[in-house]
Amino acid sequence: MKLCVIDGMGGKIGAQIITQVRDDFKDIEIIALATNAVAAHAMMKAGANSCASGENAIAYTVGRLGKEDIVLGPLAIVVPNSMMGELTPRMAEAIATSAARKILLPLTHPQLTLIGVEHIPLPHLMESAIELLKELMKGGD
Repeated sequence: MKLCVIDGMGGKIGAQIITQVRDDFKDIEIIALATNAVAAHAMMKAGANSCASGENAIAYTVGRLGKEDIVLGPLAIVVPNSMMGELTPRMAEAIATSAARKILLPLTHPQLTLIGVEHIPLPHLMESAIELLKELMKGGD
């Protein structure tokens, strides 16, 4: 199983996710995918096994993931033109249609409102994502 952590802007959320995952899973393969080099550097520094940035790298990599793999990141990674335009429509489509399971943190921006989703602080959202990841690693659905 591979874990792809996807982020943009400064890569702080992706780096936090990778740090937490590394604490719990020493042997998991973590691929950091970023919309830019700054985010890529932050996630690589946090402990990713490999890293790439840019539209083609993201589309190419997520297109080769299987059903047993997981993509983890903010909801914005499946919203075209999010992250101030860094997340291109091609990236969003490739991520959304990837065979990999997606674990998305419901972080929104003013133009997107999710009904029925509680406002939960980011650290708690990450805890929930890591717990789900643990279940999936044990073979849960």
